[in-house]
Amino acid sequence: MAHDSTDNPDDRARKALRGAGADAPPEGLATPDVDPATGGDDEDDALLPDILEESGAIGEEPLATGHEAIERAVRLAPTSPGVYRMLSANADVLYVGKAKNVKKRLSNYARQSAPQPARILRMIAATVTVEIISTNTETEALLLEANLIKQLRPRFNVQLRDDKSFPYILITGDHWAPQILKHRGAQSRPGRYFGPFASAGAVNRTITALQRAFLIRSCTDSFFESRSRPCLLYQIRRCAGPCTREIDFPGYTTLVREATDFLSGKSHAVKQELAGEMEKASGELEFETAALYRDRLAALSAIQSQQGINPRTVEEADVFAVHQEGGFFCVEVFFFRTGQNWGNRAYFPRAEKTYTPEEVLGSFLAQFYDDKPPPKNILLSHEIEESELLANALSIKAGHKIEVTTPKRGEKKELVAHALTNAREALGRKLADTATQSRLLDAIATTLSLPHAPKRIEVYDNSHIQGTNAVGAMIVAGPDGFVKNQYRKFNIKSEGITPGDDFAMMREVLERRFKRLINPPEEGAAKTKDDDFPQWPDLVIIDGGRGQLNAVREIFANLGLTQVSLMSVAKGPDRDAGRETLFMPEREAIKLEPRDPVLYFIQRLRDEAHRFVIGSHRKLRKKDIREAGLQEIPGIGPSRKRALLHHFGTLKEIERASIADLGKVPGVSAESARRIFDYFHPQPG
Repeated sequence: MAHDSTDNPDDRARKALRGAGADAPPEGLATPDVDPATGGDDEDDALLPDILEESGAIGEEPLATGHEAIERAVRLAPTSPGVYRMLSANADVLYVGKAKNVKKRLSNYARQSAPQPARILRMIAATVTVEIISTNTETEALLLEANLIKQLRPRFNVQLRDDKSFPYILITGDHWAPQILKHRGAQSRPGRYFGPFASAGAVNRTITALQRAFLIRSCTDSFFESRSRPCLLYQIRRCAGPCTREIDFPGYTTLVREATDFLSGKSHAVKQELAGEMEKASGELEFETAALYRDRLAALSAIQSQQGINPRTVEEADVFAVHQEGGFFCVEVFFFRTGQNWGNRAYFPRAEKTYTPEEVLGSFLAQFYDDKPPPKNILLSHEIEESELLANALSIKAGHKIEVTTPKRGEKKELVAHALTNAREALGRKLADTATQSRLLDAIATTLSLPHAPKRIEVYDNSHIQGTNAVGAMIVAGPDGFVKNQYRKFNIKSEGITPGDDFAMMREVLERRFKRLINPPEEGAAKTKDDDFPQWPDLVIIDGGRGQLNAVREIFANLGLTQVSLMSVAKGPDRDAGRETLFMPEREAIKLEPRDPVLYFIQRLRDEAHRFVIGSHRKLRKKDIREAGLQEIPGIGPSRKRALLHHFGTLKEIERASIADLGKVPGVSAESARRIFDYFHPQPG
């Protein structure tokens, strides 16, 4: 779906949000395109049995106390629309609900004679106070409820577990020659945004095809302004070359308009126009021009052929299908724009087993579109109770009519059935993966004699090159695998550290990490967006032998940490994987068989930490390289720098070049080429 960066949602809904004192949820982290594994403890995890389901009869006294609290709220509650929050004795929000008539809704909870589901009774028993926020309309109440659920994560609500933003395609509007690029985060730059796409891979494939079809530049403005001759993309017909005026302003504007029309849903008209131009050029015997139009048409067809299922009659829609199995839920979402499949993503919302698929899907949708623009059509696998109210709320936000339907026949029904099949398969894979991960955690607890299976494992590693650009990193794993929204990197700040002193680097990393846990800067600062996931580790793993282990033991002792298990992993002879030695305090070294699943699991943890810290180190080093320039390389002066930039165009292309390619530059000897290559591809320590 396309929209301008200046689009504004409904003012009344925003006023309701401000009145609640609720800030918008923070932007999702820009992480790798693998979906982040979100974890949880035994009590709250969406794919582990909820301990609340195992509770027996609820005592009369807590229920009476809860009913009294709700009755007090009923006496002051308005008969108008609003949002109510039920709070526990610790001021934790237990449940957020909305109602057209708040007094009437709360009265239903207060009636002790009426039968209530066990989930509702547990919620009432834990309630000590109720807070109410009035809104002008029920639509505003729906928007505010979704915002508060995402922000506060109440125990008894369905929770959308989503901390990753969607990528978009942006055609910029702040330059005479607009640029096409992938975009995440706040849409503050002027231009047209198209999306969402389910993954960065889908965006990259689409941009590549659009470049072939419409020849729009992808380079940065600074690169554009510095060109004196066309770059390689012009030579391979993926850019029209506006930087050196290979195309005039009206011609480039036409290309941008065609690309915008194609992404805006006018793909058929654009293809017809290009086909007409091809026929015209062919009729006038301008065969080279006709071939160019032919290639552009082929690129547009390639976009659709690479995307699997593409609807014939549905131009713009999001398709949602929910599947329930064993009390767990999966919501599969497909994005269709301009008649193309822009990808799909599976979600595993946290919800108690007593919720129905319809209830889960209804709550999921309101939260999903809290910070995303909706398409014209939303197709559902199950009929939800408040589909008309949701459609009205989303129509107000979008500024145009939104339809929320459950199709019964035709192609729309086929799209929903396809999504439902994917939801069923995704939940099956998730359950299988979780079971495997749980067995591995149980096995590592047995092997290492831990008191219980670890719910949070932290692995630490450092990286540097002769002490420069030193960086430490922490990766986290739990019952669902790697928890990437919990990863952290630490730029080493201490000036007194001797270059290459791994012990001192590890000391700084661990002290910064655990001092923040012990003494958070302010109330709740140590919590992350996934508050269900424990913040204290059960097991800490470091790379190294007995010496590194003893050094970390000393750090932990100084911090007063006694409840965290500690282990170090020493590489085998010649760094041979499969022959590692495990060290734990006051225990003999542990050697596991090369094919032991626990050893393989530990290797995976260590390798993931190494991958993450190396990636963080390279980003830091690249920043320094960009700031320092080529003159930092020994033996590379201004003349060779000019020759390299003239030959390759940018510093990024020089970095990518092989030794052989570097040696082809005039004035660059084989030895200089080797030095340049080693500068960009050092062996980290």
